[in-house]
Amino acid sequence: MDHRTPRTSELLAAVLAAQEEDQIAIGDLVNALRNRAFGILFLIFGIPNCIPMPPGIPVVCGIILGLIGLQMMLGRQELWLPAWIARRTFSRAMLESIVTRSRPWIERFERVSRPRFEKFAGPTARRVVGATVVLLGFILLLPIPFLGNLPPGFTVCIFGLGLVERDGLVILAGFAATILGLMVTALMSWAIYQGAVAIF
Repeated sequence: MDHRTPRTSELLAAVLAAQEEDQIAIGDLVNALRNRAFGILFLIFGIPNCIPMPPGIPVVCGIILGLIGLQMMLGRQELWLPAWIARRTFSRAMLESIVTRSRPWIERFERVSRPRFEKFAGPTARRVVGATVVLLGFILLLPIPFLGNLPPGFTVCIFGLGLVERDGLVILAGFAATILGLMVTALMSWAIYQGAVAIF
C-alpha cells in the first residue's frame, strides 16, 4: 500500500470536485484545504504563471503567494487571508483549466517522488521556503514582459509539490530553481533596460 496517499494529483482533483459553484471564493478554497492549504495553494496560484492566462492574473497570484509565504515564514499552521482577498472569486472553469493542464505533469512527478530528506521538509525548512516564496511573489508583481512570470511561477510550483509530497529533495530543487530563476529575471530586466536606453 502506498503510504503517501492522497497524492498531489488526487488532492487537486478532490479540490475541483468539491467546488460546485460557477464562482469560487478564495476564502472558501482555503477553508476546504485546511492544513494542506500551503502546498496546494502554492500549486494553484503558481501554475497560472506557467500557462497562458488573462492579463492581471500574475499580480493577483503574486499578492496571494506573498501572503501565504509570509505566514509560512512566521510558522503559522493555519492560513489566514484578509477579508478583501478571501471574498475575491475566480471561475470554476479557471480552476478546472489549472487542474486539467497540470495533472499529467504532476502524475509523472509522483512516480519518482517520495517522502525523503526530512530535514529539508521540516519546520525550519518550511520557514525558509515561506521567505523565498515572499520574494517570488514580489517578483510576480513586477512588469517583466516576455515570459517574466514563468521562472518564479515554476519555482513556486516546485515548492508546492515538495511540501505536499513531503519530499525534501524536491524542496532543495526549489531553492536551486530560485537561484536560477533570479538569474534569468535579472538578465531579462537588464536586457530590457539596455533596450530602453538604446531607444531613448
